[in-house]
Amino acid sequence: MMARVRLPVRVTGLLAGAVLVACAALISPAASAAPAASAAPAANAIPAASAAAAASSPAGVGAKSAAVENAANGRLLWSRGLNTERPMASITKVMTAFIVIRAGHLNRTITVPSAVVAYVQEHDASNAGLVPGDKLTTRQLLYGLLLPSGADAAYALAEAYGPGLKSFIKKMNATAKLLGMRRTHFSNFDGLPYPTPYSNYSTAANLLTLGRAAMLLPVFRSVVGQRSYRLTARSGHHAYLWRNLNPLLGHYPGAIGVKSGYTRAAGQCLLFEATRNGYSVIGVTLDSPGSITAVNRADATRILNWAFSLPRQRKDSPSAPA
Repeated sequence: MMARVRLPVRVTGLLAGAVLVACAALISPAASAAPAASAAPAANAIPAASAAAAASSPAGVGAKSAAVENAANGRLLWSRGLNTERPMASITKVMTAFIVIRAGHLNRTITVPSAVVAYVQEHDASNAGLVPGDKLTTRQLLYGLLLPSGADAAYALAEAYGPGLKSFIKKMNATAKLLGMRRTHFSNFDGLPYPTPYSNYSTAANLLTLGRAAMLLPVFRSVVGQRSYRLTARSGHHAYLWRNLNPLLGHYPGAIGVKSGYTRAAGQCLLFEATRNGYSVIGVTLDSPGSITAVNRADATRILNWAFSLPRQRKDSPSAPA
């Protein structure tokens, strides 16, 4: 059983009630089930439709929590450990981007704080290689946040849009509450394992809610769908080349996002969405097998192959078996 620490949160009136109105319909229904294990399929293998349709769950998924939904209406297709609270690693950055994009002013110029260097070094964090003093727009920093999973970009954005780090984290928790993410707590803005490895947590159900809300934002959707982003040197900043760490992009046909993550406590985590023949599904895996150097796309591949092979009436059914 995983131990975790729940930190007290004081939610203030920082956000407009319009967030609740716009996103209340995104909350996922609750269900859970445990799939049977089987041999791993090839990365792009698609099971025969008849065999997959007969299966009640995707085979061989190793994640401790996982779920997949119809992305258009949030109808749950399958889940395991749907409401179990687990650390979510860098999927946290989806909420960071969501808040920043909704705040607007994406052409705002932000000076990279000098503190980002020590912050990245202290936590041995993934980063965008930002150079203190460089002047970048919010939009450019979003690429540095979401593609290479830059903790330095997260720091710069949180500091600017809080304003201040503590204020930004309060906004994250307030937004989670408005979205109905009642089993989620943010203790930081990037998913690093502090103040404890389990203090920043969510559930598969809550992360699907967040993922669907974020993918409704055209800017977010565009950024996470890019395999790389190049920024040429200018008078105000250095040159940067950021590659997307999402293991599905370029490897799974129809993959369009969303965000990967890893810490030792969280394991391999992936929030993902893919589209085929006009039909989209969104899924999440938490604590999949693998290490920081062995990115796991097998679980998501199995789930997507299974979901796309379901009969259309089951995909759209509000009571699809889990």
